[in-house]
Amino acid sequence: MTEAADSTDFVQLLDQAGRRVEHPAFSYAGTDADIAASLRDMVLARRIDTEATALQRKGELGLWPPLLGQEAAQIGSARATREPDLIIPSYREHGVAWCWGIDPVDLLGTFRGTAMVDWPSRPDGFHLYSFVIGTQTLHAVGMAMALQRDGLVGNDDASANGAAVVYFGDGATSQGDVNEAFIFAASYAAPVVFFCQNNQYAISEPIALQSRIPLYRRAAGFGFPGVRVDGNDVLAVQAVTEWAIEHARSGKGPVLIEAYTYRMGAHTTSDDPSKYRRAEEEAEWRGKDPIERVKTYLLGTGAIDQAWLDALAAESERLAEHLRAGCSTLPEPLLSEQWQHAYADMPELLVRQRAEYLAYEASFEEAR
Repeated sequence: MTEAADSTDFVQLLDQAGRRVEHPAFSYAGTDADIAASLRDMVLARRIDTEATALQRKGELGLWPPLLGQEAAQIGSARATREPDLIIPSYREHGVAWCWGIDPVDLLGTFRGTAMVDWPSRPDGFHLYSFVIGTQTLHAVGMAMALQRDGLVGNDDASANGAAVVYFGDGATSQGDVNEAFIFAASYAAPVVFFCQNNQYAISEPIALQSRIPLYRRAAGFGFPGVRVDGNDVLAVQAVTEWAIEHARSGKGPVLIEAYTYRMGAHTTSDDPSKYRRAEEEAEWRGKDPIERVKTYLLGTGAIDQAWLDALAAESERLAEHLRAGCSTLPEPLLSEQWQHAYADMPELLVRQRAEYLAYEASFEEAR
């Protein structure tokens, strides 16, 4: 095996057994109540994921990319962000979307084919999902450079500063777009955090075939810091992401975070991971479940109890019902409305095309 495949040299603050551990460079500043809030987000993000997977299996969605196993990486990083930060996801960041207040029913529209353009509950700082591998990293660098030019970086008032946080997987690091984004970000000291969720597989190919070194070490070749964090440790992920975002916001340039985690499910619902993964490997990673270690810690400190967990389970059921009911009532898209999504101000050519189509549609209906 290569070093990239078996290295576990990462920042960790909560170990697999649910014990707090020290790290010389990073620490978690939150309270047990904050950790409990993160646990709630992780549990609800997982329920969104499992319910959406079930909806796809029932034929209600065309496709779904599961996040199972990556909850700590997504919730920990998302809870480190705030406005005016910009979030640029790939297509699996359902937990990040949840933390930014996006109604998960809106996410379903993309995979049901009813709302590919926008989501009604999307805040301005959250970009739409990107499905072409790696392209979003270049978009993120451009957005980060815009923050610079808008004077939202390096101010004495830290609350006025922002950064772009872009999500991508280990497989995307093999794309030229990602490496070009690294070059531009380094050259312009762009305030961008490259957040790589290394879930060990680029669809069906393991990380050992993608890189001869741990991914975080690539940052050094471009001249900016790289950090590997235990991606199943929500405390460590939040602590590292807070440091990286502050580094970027203050004008010091980009950071690469490699969240070392595991995709416990399929790449998408069209994938069968049993074709390329060993059952023993999956069992080993199930023992590192990011939710269970936080639950163990909080039960041990007395910060939560069974009544708290029961209430969360009930909330999870209500969320699942919201997804089931909302999915079936998503409005069908109208072709007559699609012209308005191409430009902020529709050019005259498209105005004429739309008018011609509406006239045709009206004549067709009259003929019926």
